[in-house]
Amino acid sequence: MRRLILSGASVAVAAVAGLVLNSLPATAAVADVPADCGVYASAYRSDGQRLSYGYAGSKTSVTAYAGDKLAWVPSAQQQLGGAGDTDLFISTEVAAHPTDGYLYRLDRRGVRTDGVWKMTQNTATRLKSGFANTRILASGTYLYRVAGTALYRYQLTWPNGVPTLSAPTTLKTTGWDSVKTLTYERTEGTGAAAVDVLVGTKTNGELKEWRINLATPTTIGSTVLRASGWSSFASLSTGYCSNHPAGRPMLAITAAGSASVYFDANQTDRLGTDIKGGSLGALGWTAKAYGQ
Repeated sequence: MRRLILSGASVAVAAVAGLVLNSLPATAAVADVPADCGVYASAYRSDGQRLSYGYAGSKTSVTAYAGDKLAWVPSAQQQLGGAGDTDLFISTEVAAHPTDGYLYRLDRRGVRTDGVWKMTQNTATRLKSGFANTRILASGTYLYRVAGTALYRYQLTWPNGVPTLSAPTTLKTTGWDSVKTLTYERTEGTGAAAVDVLVGTKTNGELKEWRINLATPTTIGSTVLRASGWSSFASLSTGYCSNHPAGRPMLAITAAGSASVYFDANQTDRLGTDIKGGSLGALGWTAKAYGQ
C-alpha cells in the first residue's frame, strides 16, 4: 500500500488502489487523544466511490480502493461484520437506498497482491423493503433504524449464513427527528436489565447516550453527556484504544468537511466531564459519512 505523509491539514483523495493520505491534525486534539486510539468512519462520495476517514496514531487518513463503488449513495449505512489482515478484508454491510425504499446487503472483499489492492467482490443485493426515508442505521444486539420522527428495531438472524431481518418493532413514534447521529456502543447488564447502549448527537447540540432495554425495548433510558456544541456534526463514530480499554475515541465530521476528535476516558460512567479533544480543522472530508 502506497502511503503519503503530508504536512498540511487538508487532503484530496484520488480513487486509486489503496491510496492512503495522512495529514497532521491540530496539536490540541492530538494532546487530548492517546496515540493508541483509532476511530474510523465509512463514507461515499457523490460519484459512489467508497472512502474511509480515520484518526489513528495521532494522524488523520483517507483511504480509497479502485472499483469500490456503488451506483448510488446510501441514505444510511452500517457494517454487520467483517474480517481481514494486512492483505485481505471481507465486509458484510447494510445500506438504505435513497429513493427505492429498500435495504440492501453489501458484500465487499479486497485482496492485496504484490502491494496492489484489488476488489474481488463488491455487490449490492436487495434485502428488505420498507426502508424509505431511512436516515440512520445502528447495529447492536438488534438493527436500529431512525426514519422521520420514529425509532425502530429489527431482529437480525443468519440462516444458512444469509442475513435476514424480522418485521420492525416500533420503539418510539416521536422525538427522533431531532437525533442527527447515532451509533451502537456496547451491550451491558444481564437478564431483564440488559440494554443496548447507543451514543449520538441531536440538533439542539447535545451529545447523548441512550440505553434500550432488550426485553422491553420501549423502555429507553438516556443521559446527556454534553449539553451543547455538537449540533454541526453530520456523523459520529466511536473506536478503540489498545492501551486505554476503558476509554473511547470519537470522530465527528461536519457536512462541510471539518472533523473533530475526542477522548472519553471512561465510556461507562455516564459523564461527559472527562471528554477532551477538539477540532482537526477543515480536512475536505465532504463525502457523506456514516457513524461506526
